[in-house]
Amino acid sequence: MRIGYFDCWSGVSGDMILGALVDAGLELERLQAAISGLGVPGIQLSAEQVKRGAFVGTRVHVRTEEQGHPHRRLPDIEAILDRADLPELARADARRIFRRLAEAEASAHGTTPDRIHFHEVGALDALADVVGAAWGIRQLGLTRIHVSPINLGSGSIQAAHGKMPVPAPGTAALLTGVPAYGSEIALELTTPTGAAILTTLAATYGPMPAMIIRRVAYGAGHHDLKEQPNLLRLIIGELSGDLDRDQVTVLEATIDDMNPQFFEPLLDRLFEAGALDVFLSSVIMKKSRPGTTLTVLAEPAVADQFAALILTHSSTFGVRAHTATRWKLFRDFITVSTTHGSVRVKRGWSGDRITILSPEYEDCRRASQATGVPIQVIYDEARQAAARAEGAGAAGVPRDPEA
Repeated sequence: MRIGYFDCWSGVSGDMILGALVDAGLELERLQAAISGLGVPGIQLSAEQVKRGAFVGTRVHVRTEEQGHPHRRLPDIEAILDRADLPELARADARRIFRRLAEAEASAHGTTPDRIHFHEVGALDALADVVGAAWGIRQLGLTRIHVSPINLGSGSIQAAHGKMPVPAPGTAALLTGVPAYGSEIALELTTPTGAAILTTLAATYGPMPAMIIRRVAYGAGHHDLKEQPNLLRLIIGELSGDLDRDQVTVLEATIDDMNPQFFEPLLDRLFEAGALDVFLSSVIMKKSRPGTTLTVLAEPAVADQFAALILTHSSTFGVRAHTATRWKLFRDFITVSTTHGSVRVKRGWSGDRITILSPEYEDCRRASQATGVPIQVIYDEARQAAARAEGAGAAGVPRDPEA
């Protein structure tokens, strides 16, 4: 299993991601061909080795013939992607990135994703950054992306809506729930495009996972900073074994004196806060009293926040916790088309073989409500479509490295 770790100690931008991918061995000519597949004339890429501080990285330049920043909306971007000559999985990733970006901007401006007008991120260079990153990550065979805590910088920027603090509102919305920090460097180190790409594609955030390192690459930012080398580091490696493994904190509280109706809002709060899983179990307590054990799985770094939530929103006087090892299938998502609409399908990988294809329930439910077709019919059709999809194969079929 080949994975990539983006070390964002000097922030992240779209062109820094492209630089890191090219530095890692992605051929610029093939990247240019993929961008040309958008069918939008006038986008030209070039790359050079540059020094940032005492270190060398690859700087990718995206040049376009476009003047200014056209205010494209999400449907305009999606129309370009739908017409593009791209592998289906790369197209789906690019659509997810722009959808996430639109949702973040919409939340900041109090409107809907389809009505938001992209400014800088709607320009062709940003389109090239997103498509190039989505396509390039797959071409390098990176099946899982991990991301460090992200350096935001500090200060202010001049944007289309006037002077804004760093991070800009859209960037801040994109980073909700993501480990990030400010620094004394008075510059926007993390751009909306860079944040959108990594927060859409990342599987986990935090320290570099255990891996056998195969390559270290550097993407150079535009500015040559005095304080530190302005580089995005990409570490590519392989996980040993066919299964993913991590550590989780298991928090438990056994409750026998709370109105059962109050569990629902408690579970909602825990999931909204980012719990990995929450479940209830019936138990018999002392003096044969019936009770309920609340169990929460959380990332170890934020376990104390969940303990505080449980103590605040339940009747328990204490929470116990322990760390557990979790073995998991590697997973990714594809979007398939059915006769009843689009459905996302989660794929589980053991090594290089798909073992599970699981259509997303909420997508199937919405399609069922909209069409009146039984949800089981939509579920089965989506699973069959995923088995036929390019690069997916059926369960138990090896991964297509060109997908």
